[in-house]
Parts: sequence; C-alpha cells; structure tokens
Amino acid sequence: MELVLRIIGIITPVLIISAIGYAYGRIRRPDMMWINRLSTDLLFPMLIFTAMASRDFHILDYLPLIGGGIVVMIGSGLIAWAAARVLGYNLHAFIPPMVFTNVANMGLPLTLFAFGPEILPAAVALFMTFSLAHFTVGIRIAAPHASLRGILKGPMLWAMLIGVLMSLFRLSLPDWLATSTKMLGDAAIPLGLFTLGVGFASFRVERWSIGIIGAILCPLSGLLIAWPLVTLLPLNRPMQGVLLLYAALPPAVMNYIFAEQYKQDPGLVSAIVVGGNIASLIFVPFALYLAL
Repeated sequence: MELVLRIIGIITPVLIISAIGYAYGRIRRPDMMWINRLSTDLLFPMLIFTAMASRDFHILDYLPLIGGGIVVMIGSGLIAWAAARVLGYNLHAFIPPMVFTNVANMGLPLTLFAFGPEILPAAVALFMTFSLAHFTVGIRIAAPHASLRGILKGPMLWAMLIGVLMSLFRLSLPDWLATSTKMLGDAAIPLGLFTLGVGFASFRVERWSIGIIGAILCPLSGLLIAWPLVTLLPLNRPMQGVLLLYAALPPAVMNYIFAEQYKQDPGLVSAIVVGGNIASLIFVPFALYLAL
C-alpha cells in the first residue's frame, strides 16, 4: 500500500500540471509557438548544460545507462518496423513515435519526483541520448531526404557537446554562473508539462484503432527490452529504475510536429501520440512499480 501511495504521489503532480495546461489550452487557445521555441532554444539546453557541467556529473559513469537506452531504441524500432509491415502502416509515420518517447516533458519530471534530484544527471544523460537520436536519425526515418543542417546548428546539440566536453575534462562552472543557468534550466520541467497539456487541447484524433495499437506497442516493446536488460548491465538500483521508466514513456508530441512538417500521415501519428499518453496512465505506474 505504501508503494502504491508513493507512485500516486509521483504521478499526481505530472497529471495536475498537464491538466491545467489542457484546460488553459481549451479556454484560451494560446499560440504556443514562441513558448516551444523558448524551451527548445534556451530552457532545455540550459537544463542539459547545467547538469552536465556540474562538479558531480561524469558522463563516463553513465555509459552503461546510455548504452541501455540505445538498445531500447533500436529494439523498439525493429519491433515497430515488423508491426508496420504486417499491418500495412506507413513506416515513416509509424516507427518514430514507437521509438522516440516523451523524455523531456514527462521523463525528467517523473525522474525528479520518483528518484530525487541526485539521480537527475542520469536522466539528463538518457534525455541527451534520446534527443540526439530523435533530431538526427528520427528525422531521417520520418523524411529520408530531409536536411539536418538546421538541427546541427541548434542550441540543444551545442549544449550537449559542450556539456560532454566539460564532463570529460572535469571542468565545472563557477557557482555564480551555475546558479544562473540552473534557474533557467529548472523552468524547463514545469513549463514542459504545461505545454504538453496545452498541446493536447488542440489534437484531433480520428483513427483510434491505430492509436490503441501504438499506445500498447510503444511502452510494451520498450519494457520487454529494458526489463531483462537492467539485470545484464552494471547499473545501480536508481539507474535501473530510470531505464525502466524511460522505456515505458509514451510517444513524444514532437513526432506529430515532424509528421506534419514532412507530410508523413500526421493523422496516424496524432492517434498514436494521444493514445500513448492516455495509456501512460497504466504503463508508467507499472514501470515505477518495477523500478521502486
């Protein structure tokens, strides 16, 4: 009973902030373009950079966790490819939401609430891995002829690269600068949850059958790969929990944005994204039960 109450306590803040964003989106219908741009250009890069440039972050300590995340992505992609071929779905639309999950708006706050701020650097290492793969390989899957030039110039990538270099050379920010960047980075988590709710207020879903299939297949394939993997990798208990949690996360909203941008069946992707986030009310608590 105590574990159940703890899981409810972890999930509840995420649901409340997202629900407030959803209600605000339904009432006000705000233009969130500049907010999303602020998050991707400044707040999340600051969150990544601050965590990786801290004195306690050593990226080599997280290589097994990063390797586990890569295996989960590859395995989920192969399962999604096989399912899409069997069911006759558009491969370029179906595979990305099965692989690239909501590591930012949901993964980071859930990690913070479940495992505490001391394990947040491990979650940032996974977030960096998933994000880098999504904004490079993921775009190529969605649109094989898309140009990556803009992504490679983006602040998210540079924050990752500079943070990795500072970690490798054991450099850290002075306290006055670290405090400033941390304050900006900390704003990314609640704002990300709020914008997630606002985003769902404008979704229209017409293909629920595909949404249900994707909603079940995405976390199920991730957990089937991660569950045995955590026993094989040299991970401590909190890192095992982070990998299990990230394997069960729902598809990222960014998949829908890419599908619209590259004209890859956005209706199919929206069904998977919405269905997956509804199903996360079951799969995320299950993953937390396994992790805790």
